[in-house]
Amino acid sequence: MTAVHEEVAAALAAGRPVVALESTIIAHGLPRPDNLRVAAEIEEAVRSEGAVPATIAVVGGRVRVGLGPDELEVIATTFDVDKLSLRDLGPGIASGRPGATTVASTAYIAARAGIRVFATGGLGGVHREAATTFDESADLGGLASTPIVVVCAGVKSILDVGATLERLETLSVPVVGYGSDRLGGFYLADSGHGLPWREDDPEGVAAIQRARDALGLPQALVVSNPLPVDLQMDPALHDRVLAEALAAADAAGITGKDVTPFILGRFHERTAGESLRVNVDLVLRNARLAARIAGALAAG
Repeated sequence: MTAVHEEVAAALAAGRPVVALESTIIAHGLPRPDNLRVAAEIEEAVRSEGAVPATIAVVGGRVRVGLGPDELEVIATTFDVDKLSLRDLGPGIASGRPGATTVASTAYIAARAGIRVFATGGLGGVHREAATTFDESADLGGLASTPIVVVCAGVKSILDVGATLERLETLSVPVVGYGSDRLGGFYLADSGHGLPWREDDPEGVAAIQRARDALGLPQALVVSNPLPVDLQMDPALHDRVLAEALAAADAAGITGKDVTPFILGRFHERTAGESLRVNVDLVLRNARLAARIAGALAAG
């Protein structure tokens, strides 16, 4: 049911650093044809820091931990690739259709394969208006039950960031700022929320994870790697497009897991390429940092 790419398997067996990468960003988070090019760039960013990339997806009725070029192309170019969170893995595999894994399912599969670090863009979380819709990403439950380091640029700014931090606290999921006391704002450098813990080097993050491993703690360790101010999206443009996209999603009756790809698509359409530039910058930075953390863990 699970096929581990031979390069990934060899690295794990030798104790060398491996970084898991999600595939939803390829299938649903980036526009075609840029997504295939960016997917290769993300893997190369991991390699540039001395680690082996393991992009995870469902192809040919099997979970793939590490994709070859043909499998990566299937995920990047096939229309209507299924978006598979944890609850969807069984039906998705049985269907035989290609499926892209989310934060929750990627983290679970990676940890099960023995991978200790995972790089993504932004976390899912509590949606706006969740007090009445109860709309909350399954990423939160996945992070609460999967012992892996997750490097991200914060919580997706299209969500209720404050409520998401509260839920992470309730679920005992630690969030550590990398080089910052503030939670990253995904497209923005600062989400407006502070963090209780900070580390300034990969070795410090690795030390935290080793302590958590020794205690047998089951949750993920979230590392917020915020964009520098000079790389963020213009805040005024961000806020204007977000308000328009939220209104359009509401008018179209779009709910649940379809909200995020819809709004991200609006950002790609309405920012003249700026959201793509920012998204690529933040993912590449996260991939490189995750590789350095994986290296520190492997060395320890």
